[in-house]
Amino acid sequence: MKKRILSVMSSLVMAGCILGTSSVAVNAQENEKIVDGSALTTNDTSTGRTENGMERGIHLMDGECSISKAGISRVYCYGSTTANHEVDKLAVIVSVERCKDDSDDWGYFDSFVEMKETDYFVYATKTVTVDRGYYYRVCASHIVRKGDDPVEETYSFTNGIKVP
Repeated sequence: MKKRILSVMSSLVMAGCILGTSSVAVNAQENEKIVDGSALTTNDTSTGRTENGMERGIHLMDGECSISKAGISRVYCYGSTTANHEVDKLAVIVSVERCKDDSDDWGYFDSFVEMKETDYFVYATKTVTVDRGYYYRVCASHIVRKGDDPVEETYSFTNGIKVP
């Protein structure tokens, strides 16, 4: 049962990330390229949080994710989900995505999941070895379930950081 839930949640995150990678814009103020809502930056770290109004549910409080440079060809990735109170199940699914300077979309690079039962907070971390010369970002799905109530889910994502 746990494997099935994990499989379904992973599929949902992958579909959301693939479907959500289509818009490109340029920010005139800082002249940063924006790919699917994420600025391509040379920062060492980036943090994303659930947007106002999207995170609050009966049981779901919020979610957060981050990505940081962790040495040559390595990034440290983090995601967390917080419930308003103790719930039956909660999960965070973290996807690492990659984009090139001349690209207009993000592509899947890696992912990992953490689930808990009878708790109100879950987090997942991983240091990922990456290829140099690309931008990387983290997208996270935040999921909670209490009793027979419908599953509550939201997402967060970071800006892209370049690994030179």
